[in-house]
Amino acid sequence: MAEGEETAAWQLRMKWQESGVCGPELYRYLAEQVPRIFCTSEKTGLSEEEEEMVGTSLLRPLEWYLFGEDPQLGLEKLQQGSGSSQLCGRVFKEGETTYTCRDCAIDPTCVLCMDCFQSSVHRNHRYKMHSSSGGGFCDCGDMEAWKTGPSCKKHEPGAGGDMDMGAESQLEDGLMERGRMLFQVLFKYTVDMLVWEEGQELPAELQPSVKEDTYYCVLYNDEHHSYDHVIYTLQRSVHCGLGEAQTHTNLIDKEGRRAVKRGTLQACQEAKQAIQSNSEHISLQPLRVEILHSAVMAHQSFALRLGTWFQQVVNYSVGFRQVFCQVSLQAALDPELHCLISRLMLCDAKLYKGARKIVHDLIVCSLLMETEYKRLFAIEFAKNYKQLQEDFINDDHERSISVTALSVQIFTVPTLARQLIEEGNVVKVIIDTVMEMLSEHLDDSNRFHFQGFNSERFFRIQVVFHDLKYILISKPTIWTERLRQQFMEGFRAFLGMLKCMQGMEEVKRQFGQHIEVEPEWEAGFSIQIQLRHTLSMFQDWCTADEELLLQGYKECYNTLMSCTNQPFKSEEIDTHMCNHVLRCKPYKVSQDPVSIHLPISRLLAGLYVHLCRSGAINRLHEYLPAGCDIAYMVEYPLRCLVLAAQVAAEMWRRNGLSLVSQVYYYQDVKCRDEMFDKDIIMLQIAASKMDPNHFMMLILQRFELFEYFNRNTVSRDKELAKQLNRLTEEMLHLLIIILGERYIPGISNVTKEDVIMREVIHLLCIESMAHSSLVKALPDNENNETGLENVIQKVATFKKPGVSGHGVYELKKECLKEFNPFFYHYSKSQHSKAEDAQKKRRKLENSDKALPPPDPPRFFPAFANIVNVLNCDVLIHVLRTVLRRAVETSGKLWTEAMIQRVLHLIGQGLLEEKQQLEANGEEVAFDFSLKARRIEHGKSLLTFLEKLKLVPPLEAQKDMIIWTLQMFEIVKCLREKSSPTAAMSIETIKPEESIQDKEKAERKRKAEAAKRHRQKIMAQMSAMQKNFIESHKMLYESTPQAQGPGEPSVPEDSSSAMTLGESRVALGPKRGSGVVERETLTCILCQEEQEVRADSTAMVLTACVQRSAVLTQCRGKVLPNTETFVPLFMHPDLACGTHTGSCGHVMHAPCWQKYFEAVQNTTRNRLHAELIFDLENGEYLCPLCKSLCNTVIPLIPLQPLKLNYDNAELVGQLLTFPRWLEIVLARIKGLKAMSQDNDDSHEMAENPFFAENPADFRSILSFGVQATARYSESINEMLVVCATAAYRVGLKVEPNETDPRVPLMSWNTCAFTIQAIENMLEEEGKPLFGSLQNRQHAGLKALVQFAAAQRLTSSQAVVQKHFTHLLSALIPDLNVDGTSSILDVDLFHLLVGLVLAIPALYQEEAVDLQPSPISSAYNHLYILQLVTMAHVVQILLTSDDPPGMLGEEEGEEYRSATELYQTLVQCTEGLSGDVPGWCLTDRVRRGVAQFLRCAGLFFSCLTGIPSPEVLSSNEVSLEGHLEALCSYLALPTNLFQLFQDHKDTVTPLLHRWCGNPAVSTALTDRSSVIRYPRKRNKLVELPADYSCLLNQACHFRCPRSADDERKHPTLCLFCGAMLCSNSICCQETVEREVVGACAAHSVNCGAGVGMFLRIRECEVVLMGSKTRGCVYPAPYLDDYGETDPQLRRGNPLHLSPERYKKLYQLWQQHCIMEEIARSLEVVSIMFAFDWQML
Repeated sequence: MAEGEETAAWQLRMKWQESGVCGPELYRYLAEQVPRIFCTSEKTGLSEEEEEMVGTSLLRPLEWYLFGEDPQLGLEKLQQGSGSSQLCGRVFKEGETTYTCRDCAIDPTCVLCMDCFQSSVHRNHRYKMHSSSGGGFCDCGDMEAWKTGPSCKKHEPGAGGDMDMGAESQLEDGLMERGRMLFQVLFKYTVDMLVWEEGQELPAELQPSVKEDTYYCVLYNDEHHSYDHVIYTLQRSVHCGLGEAQTHTNLIDKEGRRAVKRGTLQACQEAKQAIQSNSEHISLQPLRVEILHSAVMAHQSFALRLGTWFQQVVNYSVGFRQVFCQVSLQAALDPELHCLISRLMLCDAKLYKGARKIVHDLIVCSLLMETEYKRLFAIEFAKNYKQLQEDFINDDHERSISVTALSVQIFTVPTLARQLIEEGNVVKVIIDTVMEMLSEHLDDSNRFHFQGFNSERFFRIQVVFHDLKYILISKPTIWTERLRQQFMEGFRAFLGMLKCMQGMEEVKRQFGQHIEVEPEWEAGFSIQIQLRHTLSMFQDWCTADEELLLQGYKECYNTLMSCTNQPFKSEEIDTHMCNHVLRCKPYKVSQDPVSIHLPISRLLAGLYVHLCRSGAINRLHEYLPAGCDIAYMVEYPLRCLVLAAQVAAEMWRRNGLSLVSQVYYYQDVKCRDEMFDKDIIMLQIAASKMDPNHFMMLILQRFELFEYFNRNTVSRDKELAKQLNRLTEEMLHLLIIILGERYIPGISNVTKEDVIMREVIHLLCIESMAHSSLVKALPDNENNETGLENVIQKVATFKKPGVSGHGVYELKKECLKEFNPFFYHYSKSQHSKAEDAQKKRRKLENSDKALPPPDPPRFFPAFANIVNVLNCDVLIHVLRTVLRRAVETSGKLWTEAMIQRVLHLIGQGLLEEKQQLEANGEEVAFDFSLKARRIEHGKSLLTFLEKLKLVPPLEAQKDMIIWTLQMFEIVKCLREKSSPTAAMSIETIKPEESIQDKEKAERKRKAEAAKRHRQKIMAQMSAMQKNFIESHKMLYESTPQAQGPGEPSVPEDSSSAMTLGESRVALGPKRGSGVVERETLTCILCQEEQEVRADSTAMVLTACVQRSAVLTQCRGKVLPNTETFVPLFMHPDLACGTHTGSCGHVMHAPCWQKYFEAVQNTTRNRLHAELIFDLENGEYLCPLCKSLCNTVIPLIPLQPLKLNYDNAELVGQLLTFPRWLEIVLARIKGLKAMSQDNDDSHEMAENPFFAENPADFRSILSFGVQATARYSESINEMLVVCATAAYRVGLKVEPNETDPRVPLMSWNTCAFTIQAIENMLEEEGKPLFGSLQNRQHAGLKALVQFAAAQRLTSSQAVVQKHFTHLLSALIPDLNVDGTSSILDVDLFHLLVGLVLAIPALYQEEAVDLQPSPISSAYNHLYILQLVTMAHVVQILLTSDDPPGMLGEEEGEEYRSATELYQTLVQCTEGLSGDVPGWCLTDRVRRGVAQFLRCAGLFFSCLTGIPSPEVLSSNEVSLEGHLEALCSYLALPTNLFQLFQDHKDTVTPLLHRWCGNPAVSTALTDRSSVIRYPRKRNKLVELPADYSCLLNQACHFRCPRSADDERKHPTLCLFCGAMLCSNSICCQETVEREVVGACAAHSVNCGAGVGMFLRIRECEVVLMGSKTRGCVYPAPYLDDYGETDPQLRRGNPLHLSPERYKKLYQLWQQHCIMEEIARSLEVVSIMFAFDWQML
């Protein structure tokens, strides 16, 4: 700061200090200075100059006054005596990653920021990761938040001179006094201006001396209008452009408001009216617009700036923080006014978003960082709680930017929660707040009725329930009398709310007509879900103190008895069954109203279990002397269970889906623990307290089955009979549950761990499940824990996942004995699946299929009487009746499911009797087996059971029946005090054994008969086959493949020719004969077979052409303009190639054309079809495998290449390499002369290759020609289609089949595809030959043959010209403009182009000719030799890497290498000399391997000559591999020998290659030189721990954005660039379209294809173009082998190398486009994602 400015600041400080009270002076100064700096232009934001003025004219003087000296010196002094805070307090931004420790956190709301977590002990614990919704802060250093490890290394006590939280003495008296005075004035100024509502006037003390006529039209953010609505409104109203309107809209959304116009009052009023009018046309609610005077706007802007300044100052020192807290909480002089911080809180809903954020951050970094002031603030918050929540509910902003979101920071602190309950009765306050908000939904009977509720308002009301959970989340360990009283007061208020829910939204069965309008039901269940944990926490609080538990039970019981909103409509009547009488009031669920909402009844059941568990049940009579009305307690839960049974029996079909949904959620894991489970407990309580026969009669009454079992009347109504059978099934199932479900702490002696273990066992009995599926299927507690980790290792083994899928847990075999087929948490489908799975398992083990009930634990004494229900007369009668009907009647009165349940109940009774007999001997009153044997009407239950085995429809239950009969005998023996096995009666056992023996014998007889039948059929087939061969003997003899040992031997004079023909050499005079087979293929569309022939209809392969940067050596290189670019030479960096792949499926060309046209026609009308494939680009899906395709490759039959080896040898003597080169150049010269009028002979005469003996330009024809191959019109058409697709896609231009670049692109895609395949094989460590799948090999072979045949559809003159230009790269004397340097040409692309173009030189005017096999053999050989020599020179010029091993200088190869290198040194400027020969040889061997491997693949597909066996094996060294390749390609193993053999010819070429100025330039700047072997691209290396990536994302700052709002850091897996995706700040214009950062990056980095890892979302995004993409699982798995998209589960994640390798292969094999198409085809797209903006 300038010296003059410092002086002015010092003078102001002196002036304010001398005035004693600085308030008036400071206000006058602010009134003068603030409007001069803020809001002086159209833009309300500050420029750099204005920012500097704020510091010098406003903030700097304040700091001078505060410190009393130079602020920098004062701050240094202050920091010497203080340190950093022990509390972190970092405020989380939206999307920021937070961590919570599952082992140490008091509750799930205790979280750590990234930095604190990384340096804490919790990193090695069980932790979870989540994305913050914004607004919370880091709890590091908070002793009450953590059981252990409360502080990280940075914030632990004593680290870095931490502040003493209570040390006010750190500030000098003068400094403290000045701070208090300054904070009082400035904070009051800040509060006044933020809550100021007068838009055109200021407070009197801030009135400017001159009021200007300058106003702002300010537009505020709301949640009713979309981005597009606001942009449209601004464009229409204030006449701004699209870009400016977007800027305004973004800032309004981010900051909450924005000035959209500056001008006079009238102009701003007109703008306001226009905005409101235009916005009303779009939405019923207009945008909020206000007109503010520029001075008002200026002061409000400065008030916000002061809020940020306060945050800085309070972080300087704990003393400053405490002074600020005192000022903000200081009571106002007027008792009716609130303190400053309360004023801000109460006006929070009126503040705009930017102001709210600053206020909340200020509260966090000041009041919440000090324990005492946090307590005082909590008291203020609780006082104003009801008003704050009402304001929030009437607001339209998210809760994360509401002051009510701070409740989690207050209510979850255990000490604060206790104090707020004791002093402020905050539980009652919260419940009263909820009740006041829901009071509008109360009906006349004081019950909630939510028909027609406002869903948005209702959702906001539900948020208040979170606060109730927060306040109860930590149980107190010490109880005071005051705490008991206040809690019980809150509990009564809670019961009052539940009373309004008891019996709410009753339903009545619809008869006759289906319900017209589905009633609202979601609201009631939403409240139930919100209260689920709160209900259990209230029970836990009551359980913590016995007096509270008893008092709470009493209050709950009295509340239930006072519920009169579900009265009976009739008086009590008597009913009779089995000589027992039940007196009860009649009620029918099927006719009378019934409700599924019974929270008080269920809470009472839960409290009763806790009474039994704690032993306090023995004192219950002290609180309820008159006892309990059990019948009334059980009535409503029983009705609810009957309702669920009747819905399952389809009796309520006409009531619509709403009731079905309610019953589903009633039994679903989200609600069942406080609904269905508690109803079961209430029935178990009733069963333990009531007479068992009366209990059974009551159940029969409510299930409306009393008459069904009391009389033998049969209904003729089939529908009614079906309903009665289904109701009977449901009732029997309910009885099984009541009697058998004892795994509840308090009902039997089990722990919570036992309960979870049993749940897991039954889930895994259905199928093996993933960890996440198990977690979803288990109920969680208030801390979101299921307890699964504590038990899973005991009951299951983990099976790790493969490359796809997820890990699963498999149930241990020893746990199968716990399986209960009627487990009460099974749904109907789960029951069937579990039963089927267990029966299949038993069948595989050759065990019987009986699924008996498991041995249950013993009931607690309070519930011990439940077992008497099994022994009661009425149940025995019910069981007997069902069995009798099954034995004596048809299937109308019984079902197999009914019998299955009866057998299970009988099994339960027998197991119970067996347990009691084994425990107590003969002194057992439980005599179920005796009653079952008791004969009534001539037959007993046991008799019916024995006859049941003979009922045919019950064959599936036979094993269970046998098990039950055996159990009867075991119990009988126990009663007789004899051995169960020895005393089994012969009459019972022997028949069973004989039956089993007969069954086994019958099965064996059937198996043998089936075996004999199969043998007979096979013999018949064999005889028919022999007969066919005999009948068609001539056919088999005429088949060449059928020649046997007796075929004629090969004549001796042809043996040498045969040996050569079988040789595995692809080029030159010793070339072997290609394997030419007749190929007959089947069209996948019409299923007709056809032979591939040149004169027949074309057969085509589906194919996809795409641009590729897989092999690039220069990622991100800017590509040339494809409209004018001539792709003659591919640069060695392979920046962008054209890849053609095929799935290998074959079609007739006409079939494909019809299919393609049909796809085009049908897809145009399909919703979002353009997202799957681009119709304009010719894309379609393969009819068979659904791979993405955009063209077809015609299948060209391979021409036979039979050589006359004698003639070949003679030709070789004449056609040497120099002679061949001379002839080719002469041909080029002659063709050029014929095509041009001028004679260029004088230029060509200077060429040294034919100066002495110039050859005639037709000499090339003398070494063998033949007629050009002729193809059918169909094949020619498909050649054009494929070539045009390669041209169109590769160059991104419109199709033009006459463009001279078409043949070039055909050759280039052939070459690049071979390079990509070679790269893939090398990376996967596979052999060069024999490793490709059949479809891949077929596609590659077809592509090479297509590239060779394509020239026939192009102008031969064009192809000849291309050949001349290509050859000019190696022969620089062809008078071709723009010849490239040898270092700027990829020589494999050049090789392919030369080989495929040279046949065009044989073209004559009058006749179409092509080289003969002999000419082709020499052409290919000499081209390969020439290109190979050029590549060796490339390698030697560019390589400077150290050798792989040391060597010796001896040997011919080393000497020739040294000689060649010395020649290159002489020819090349800048090439370093003195390189050992062994080093040169090593460089060439390693560098040339890629080229030779590609050449081998190319010539193999071109000629069909098989490769040496060595090349199909991996067990070969590099030297052996190169030797075999050289042999196959007719090259010497010592490649330097080529330079020796053709020294006279090559030496001039070396001088010209190395003398090119571009070579010297490249060698000078070696950073741009491509070295060989080229590096093979990999995906970026990812850290093993996902937290490291999250850490990178946490510290990521968008380079184009100054704010720290939420970003989406996205990592490019190709290059490692970190991008700001899906954000407006980083959008770019690509090809005249606005795209997001990822879409723009993929254009240059991946040639339009991208693979990105969205770090905070933990998902991979595949992009195939600017407009298409898909989401793919990230390669990170948790400990359970599962991915975690969106970090929903939050488990620690680790890199899976196998998954990452799969992603790599997806990229390398060019399958990204295919994966996207498959994904979009499978996923139903309703709302398309805008991939373009990613």
